[in-house]
Amino acid sequence: MVKEVDFGLYLDGGDVDDGGWGEILLPARYVPAGCVPGDEIEVFIYRDSEDRIIATTEKPYVMVGEFANLKVVSVNHHGAFLDWGLMKDLLVPYAEQKPKMEEGKRYVVRAYLDEDSNRIVASARLNDFLYDESEGDFDVGEAVDMFVANKTELGYKIIINNSHWGLLHFHEVVTPPRRGEHLKGFIKNIREDGKIDLTLHKRGRDKTDDAVDIVLKALRKQDGFVATSDKTPPDEIMDLFGLSKGMYKKAVGSLFKRKMITIADDGIRLVEEPDSTKS
Repeated sequence: MVKEVDFGLYLDGGDVDDGGWGEILLPARYVPAGCVPGDEIEVFIYRDSEDRIIATTEKPYVMVGEFANLKVVSVNHHGAFLDWGLMKDLLVPYAEQKPKMEEGKRYVVRAYLDEDSNRIVASARLNDFLYDESEGDFDVGEAVDMFVANKTELGYKIIINNSHWGLLHFHEVVTPPRRGEHLKGFIKNIREDGKIDLTLHKRGRDKTDDAVDIVLKALRKQDGFVATSDKTPPDEIMDLFGLSKGMYKKAVGSLFKRKMITIADDGIRLVEEPDSTKS
Protein backbone atom coordinates (compact mmCIF):
# COMPACT_ATOMS: atom_id res chain seq x y z
CA MET A 1 0.00 0.00 0.00
CA VAL A 2 1.54 3.29 -1.09
CA LYS A 3 -1.04 6.03 -0.67
CA GLU A 4 -4.25 6.65 1.27
CA VAL A 5 -7.11 8.71 -0.19
CA ASP A 6 -10.69 9.43 0.87
CA PHE A 7 -12.08 6.71 -1.39
CA GLY A 8 -9.56 3.97 -0.62
CA LEU A 9 -5.90 3.04 -0.87
CA TYR A 10 -3.53 2.89 -3.81
CA LEU A 11 -1.37 -0.20 -4.22
CA ASP A 12 2.02 -0.50 -5.86
CA GLY A 13 1.30 -2.35 -9.10
CA GLY A 14 4.83 -2.02 -10.45
CA ASP A 15 6.49 0.49 -12.77
CA VAL A 16 4.55 0.92 -16.03
CA ASP A 17 7.81 1.22 -17.99
CA ASP A 18 8.78 -2.22 -16.72
CA GLY A 19 5.46 -3.82 -17.68
CA GLY A 20 3.65 -3.11 -14.40
CA TRP A 21 0.24 -1.54 -13.81
CA GLY A 22 1.31 1.55 -11.89
CA GLU A 23 -0.75 2.49 -8.85
CA ILE A 24 -3.91 0.39 -8.46
CA LEU A 25 -6.94 1.54 -6.50
CA LEU A 26 -8.32 -0.61 -3.70
CA PRO A 27 -11.75 0.99 -3.00
CA ALA A 28 -12.52 1.89 0.62
CA ARG A 29 -15.18 -0.83 0.98
CA TYR A 30 -12.46 -3.50 0.50
CA VAL A 31 -9.80 -2.00 2.78
CA PRO A 32 -9.34 -4.14 5.93
CA ALA A 33 -9.52 -2.26 9.22
CA GLY A 34 -6.22 -0.87 10.39
CA CYS A 35 -4.43 -1.04 7.05
CA VAL A 36 -2.13 1.88 6.31
CA PRO A 37 0.44 2.78 3.62
CA GLY A 38 3.47 0.51 3.92
CA ASP A 39 1.42 -2.58 4.75
CA GLU A 40 1.26 -5.50 2.32
CA ILE A 41 -2.04 -7.08 1.26
CA GLU A 42 -3.12 -9.84 -1.12
CA VAL A 43 -5.70 -8.74 -3.68
CA PHE A 44 -7.34 -9.80 -6.94
CA ILE A 45 -7.07 -7.32 -9.82
CA TYR A 46 -9.36 -6.96 -12.83
CA ARG A 47 -10.91 -4.28 -15.02
CA ASP A 48 -14.02 -2.51 -13.74
CA SER A 49 -17.02 -1.33 -15.80
CA GLU A 50 -15.05 1.76 -16.84
CA ASP A 51 -12.10 -0.36 -18.04
CA ARG A 52 -9.85 0.66 -15.14
CA ILE A 53 -7.55 -1.77 -13.37
CA ILE A 54 -8.95 -2.12 -9.86
CA ALA A 55 -8.23 -4.30 -6.82
CA THR A 56 -10.49 -6.18 -4.45
CA THR A 57 -9.98 -8.32 -1.36
CA GLU A 58 -12.94 -10.47 -2.43
CA LYS A 59 -11.96 -13.80 -3.94
CA PRO A 60 -13.71 -14.77 -7.19
CA TYR A 61 -15.16 -18.26 -7.63
CA VAL A 62 -12.72 -18.89 -10.48
CA MET A 63 -9.26 -17.61 -11.45
CA VAL A 64 -7.77 -17.26 -14.93
CA GLY A 65 -6.91 -20.74 -16.20
CA GLU A 66 -9.43 -22.49 -13.93
CA PHE A 67 -12.88 -24.04 -14.45
CA ALA A 68 -16.08 -23.43 -12.49
CA ASN A 69 -19.82 -24.12 -12.62
CA LEU A 70 -21.36 -20.63 -12.62
CA LYS A 71 -24.87 -19.19 -12.83
CA VAL A 72 -26.02 -16.83 -15.59
CA VAL A 73 -27.46 -13.67 -14.02
CA SER A 74 -28.23 -11.74 -17.21
CA VAL A 75 -28.03 -11.87 -21.00
CA ASN A 76 -27.71 -8.98 -23.45
CA HIS A 77 -26.35 -8.22 -26.93
CA HIS A 78 -22.74 -8.68 -25.68
CA GLY A 79 -23.31 -12.18 -24.32
CA ALA A 80 -24.13 -13.88 -21.04
CA PHE A 81 -22.97 -12.59 -17.66
CA LEU A 82 -22.06 -14.97 -14.84
CA ASP A 83 -21.97 -14.49 -11.08
CA TRP A 84 -18.35 -15.16 -10.11
CA GLY A 85 -18.41 -13.58 -6.68
CA LEU A 86 -17.36 -10.04 -7.63
CA MET A 87 -19.35 -6.83 -8.11
CA LYS A 88 -18.79 -6.88 -11.88
CA ASP A 89 -20.16 -10.05 -13.53
CA LEU A 90 -18.05 -12.30 -15.79
CA LEU A 91 -18.81 -12.08 -19.52
CA VAL A 92 -19.18 -15.09 -21.81
CA PRO A 93 -19.25 -13.71 -25.38
CA TYR A 94 -21.71 -15.36 -27.76
CA ALA A 95 -18.84 -16.90 -29.72
CA GLU A 96 -17.72 -18.73 -26.55
CA GLN A 97 -21.13 -20.22 -25.69
CA LYS A 98 -22.00 -23.83 -26.41
CA PRO A 99 -25.00 -24.04 -26.41
CA LYS A 100 -26.53 -20.55 -26.20
CA MET A 101 -26.77 -19.64 -22.51
CA GLU A 102 -29.98 -18.84 -20.67
CA GLU A 103 -30.52 -16.65 -17.62
CA GLY A 104 -30.85 -18.59 -14.36
CA LYS A 105 -29.04 -21.71 -15.59
CA ARG A 106 -25.56 -22.92 -14.60
CA TYR A 107 -22.74 -23.73 -17.02
CA VAL A 108 -19.22 -25.07 -16.69
CA VAL A 109 -16.79 -22.48 -18.06
CA ARG A 110 -13.11 -21.65 -18.13
CA ALA A 111 -11.86 -18.19 -17.22
CA TYR A 112 -9.19 -16.72 -19.47
CA LEU A 113 -7.59 -13.38 -20.33
CA ASP A 114 -8.78 -12.10 -23.70
CA GLU A 115 -5.72 -10.85 -25.58
CA ASP A 116 -7.61 -8.24 -27.61
CA SER A 117 -9.45 -6.51 -24.75
CA ASN A 118 -7.08 -7.50 -21.92
CA ARG A 119 -10.21 -8.38 -19.91
CA ILE A 120 -11.00 -11.53 -17.97
CA VAL A 121 -13.80 -13.39 -19.76
CA ALA A 122 -15.08 -16.97 -19.80
CA SER A 123 -15.73 -19.70 -22.35
CA ALA A 124 -17.97 -22.77 -22.36
CA ARG A 125 -16.01 -24.26 -25.30
CA LEU A 126 -14.09 -26.53 -22.95
CA ASN A 127 -12.43 -28.67 -25.61
CA ASP A 128 -10.49 -25.61 -26.79
CA PHE A 129 -8.56 -25.67 -23.50
CA LEU A 130 -8.23 -29.39 -22.75
CA TYR A 131 -6.34 -32.42 -24.07
CA ASP A 132 -8.20 -35.67 -24.66
CA GLU A 133 -5.10 -37.84 -24.41
CA SER A 134 -2.39 -38.18 -21.77
CA GLU A 135 0.62 -37.72 -24.10
CA GLY A 136 2.91 -38.86 -21.29
CA ASP A 137 1.79 -36.18 -18.83
CA PHE A 138 0.61 -38.61 -16.14
CA ASP A 139 1.65 -41.84 -14.42
CA VAL A 140 -0.68 -44.55 -13.12
CA GLY A 141 -1.22 -43.97 -9.40
CA GLU A 142 -0.40 -40.25 -9.60
CA ALA A 143 -2.44 -37.95 -7.37
CA VAL A 144 -4.42 -35.32 -9.31
CA ASP A 145 -6.96 -32.54 -8.81
CA MET A 146 -10.35 -33.35 -10.29
CA PHE A 147 -13.21 -31.08 -11.37
CA VAL A 148 -16.57 -32.70 -12.17
CA ALA A 149 -17.70 -31.26 -15.51
CA ASN A 150 -20.49 -33.53 -16.72
CA LYS A 151 -22.24 -36.88 -16.47
CA THR A 152 -22.14 -39.48 -19.27
CA GLU A 153 -23.51 -42.98 -19.85
CA LEU A 154 -20.32 -44.50 -18.39
CA GLY A 155 -19.56 -42.13 -15.54
CA TYR A 156 -18.43 -38.58 -14.88
CA LYS A 157 -16.37 -36.45 -17.25
CA ILE A 158 -13.58 -34.99 -15.17
CA ILE A 159 -11.19 -32.11 -15.84
CA ILE A 160 -7.78 -33.17 -14.50
CA ASN A 161 -5.39 -30.49 -13.21
CA ASN A 162 -7.14 -27.87 -15.39
CA SER A 163 -5.52 -29.45 -18.45
CA HIS A 164 -6.91 -32.88 -19.47
CA TRP A 165 -10.14 -34.82 -19.79
CA GLY A 166 -10.59 -37.99 -17.75
CA LEU A 167 -13.39 -40.40 -16.86
CA LEU A 168 -14.51 -41.45 -13.38
CA HIS A 169 -16.65 -44.58 -13.86
CA PHE A 170 -19.86 -44.98 -11.85
CA HIS A 171 -18.50 -48.03 -9.98
CA GLU A 172 -15.64 -45.90 -8.60
CA VAL A 173 -17.92 -43.73 -6.46
CA VAL A 174 -20.11 -44.38 -3.41
CA THR A 175 -21.72 -40.94 -3.22
CA PRO A 176 -22.41 -39.37 -6.65
CA PRO A 177 -20.35 -36.17 -7.06
CA ARG A 178 -22.01 -32.88 -8.01
CA ARG A 179 -21.35 -31.02 -11.22
CA GLY A 180 -18.76 -28.35 -10.43
CA GLU A 181 -17.39 -30.22 -7.40
CA HIS A 182 -13.65 -30.33 -6.77
CA LEU A 183 -12.21 -33.72 -5.74
CA LYS A 184 -8.86 -35.34 -5.05
CA GLY A 185 -8.18 -38.52 -6.97
CA PHE A 186 -5.66 -40.72 -8.75
CA ILE A 187 -4.84 -41.91 -12.25
CA LYS A 188 -6.20 -45.46 -12.39
CA ASN A 189 -5.39 -46.37 -15.97
CA ILE A 190 -4.12 -44.84 -19.21
CA ARG A 191 -5.67 -46.71 -22.11
CA GLU A 192 -3.94 -47.55 -25.38
CA ASP A 193 -5.65 -44.60 -27.07
CA GLY A 194 -4.34 -42.28 -24.35
CA LYS A 195 -7.70 -41.81 -22.63
CA ILE A 196 -7.47 -41.52 -18.85
CA ASP A 197 -9.49 -43.47 -16.26
CA LEU A 198 -9.65 -42.13 -12.72
CA THR A 199 -10.29 -43.39 -9.21
CA LEU A 200 -10.92 -41.67 -5.88
CA HIS A 201 -8.68 -44.09 -4.00
CA LYS A 202 -5.15 -45.40 -4.17
CA ARG A 203 -4.78 -48.94 -5.41
CA GLY A 204 -3.89 -52.12 -3.62
CA ARG A 205 -1.93 -52.02 -0.39
CA ASP A 206 -1.62 -48.21 -0.31
CA LYS A 207 -5.40 -47.90 -0.28
CA THR A 208 -5.73 -50.20 2.76
CA ASP A 209 -2.87 -48.46 4.54
CA ASP A 210 -4.63 -45.12 4.11
CA ALA A 211 -7.79 -46.62 5.63
CA VAL A 212 -5.75 -48.00 8.55
CA ASP A 213 -4.35 -44.53 9.24
CA ILE A 214 -7.88 -43.06 9.20
CA VAL A 215 -9.23 -45.64 11.68
CA LEU A 216 -6.19 -45.21 13.95
CA LYS A 217 -6.59 -41.44 13.95
CA ALA A 218 -10.28 -41.79 14.87
CA LEU A 219 -9.46 -44.18 17.73
CA ARG A 220 -6.79 -41.89 19.18
CA LYS A 221 -9.10 -38.90 18.88
CA GLN A 222 -11.85 -40.73 20.81
CA ASP A 223 -9.71 -41.97 23.70
CA GLY A 224 -9.02 -45.35 22.10
CA PHE A 225 -12.57 -46.58 21.53
CA VAL A 226 -15.08 -46.34 18.67
CA ALA A 227 -18.53 -47.95 18.94
CA THR A 228 -18.63 -49.64 15.51
CA SER A 229 -19.05 -53.29 14.59
CA ASP A 230 -20.09 -55.60 11.73
CA LYS A 231 -23.69 -54.52 12.36
CA THR A 232 -23.00 -50.79 12.00
CA PRO A 233 -24.80 -49.43 8.89
CA PRO A 234 -22.56 -48.43 5.93
CA ASP A 235 -23.77 -44.80 6.01
CA GLU A 236 -22.74 -44.50 9.66
CA ILE A 237 -19.30 -45.90 8.80
CA MET A 238 -19.03 -43.33 6.02
CA ASP A 239 -20.00 -40.50 8.38
CA LEU A 240 -17.49 -41.59 11.03
CA PHE A 241 -14.49 -42.45 8.87
CA GLY A 242 -15.20 -41.33 5.30
CA LEU A 243 -14.72 -44.98 4.25
CA SER A 244 -16.90 -47.61 2.64
CA LYS A 245 -17.86 -50.40 5.00
CA GLY A 246 -15.76 -52.86 2.99
CA MET A 247 -12.64 -50.70 3.29
CA TYR A 248 -13.35 -50.10 6.99
CA LYS A 249 -13.49 -53.87 7.59
CA LYS A 250 -10.17 -54.34 5.75
CA ALA A 251 -8.57 -51.68 7.93
CA VAL A 252 -9.96 -53.22 11.14
CA GLY A 253 -8.76 -56.67 10.02
CA SER A 254 -5.29 -55.32 9.34
CA LEU A 255 -5.12 -53.60 12.74
CA PHE A 256 -6.35 -56.74 14.50
CA LYS A 257 -3.69 -58.91 12.80
CA ARG A 258 -1.05 -56.44 13.94
CA LYS A 259 -2.45 -56.75 17.50
CA MET A 260 -3.06 -52.99 17.58
CA ILE A 261 -6.78 -53.27 18.46
CA THR A 262 -9.23 -55.60 20.14
CA ILE A 263 -12.68 -56.27 18.70
CA ALA A 264 -15.77 -56.57 20.88
CA ASP A 265 -19.53 -56.60 20.30
CA ASP A 266 -19.81 -52.96 21.29
CA GLY A 267 -16.91 -51.65 19.18
CA ILE A 268 -13.19 -51.61 18.57
CA ARG A 269 -10.59 -50.62 21.15
CA LEU A 270 -7.03 -49.49 20.68
CA VAL A 271 -4.45 -51.65 22.46
CA GLU A 272 -2.46 -49.48 24.86
CA GLU A 273 0.54 -48.24 22.96
CA PRO A 274 3.98 -48.56 24.54
CA ASP A 275 5.33 -45.46 26.21
CA SER A 276 8.48 -44.63 24.26
CA THR A 277 9.75 -42.47 27.15
CA LYS A 278 10.17 -45.51 29.39
CA SER A 279 13.32 -47.65 29.24
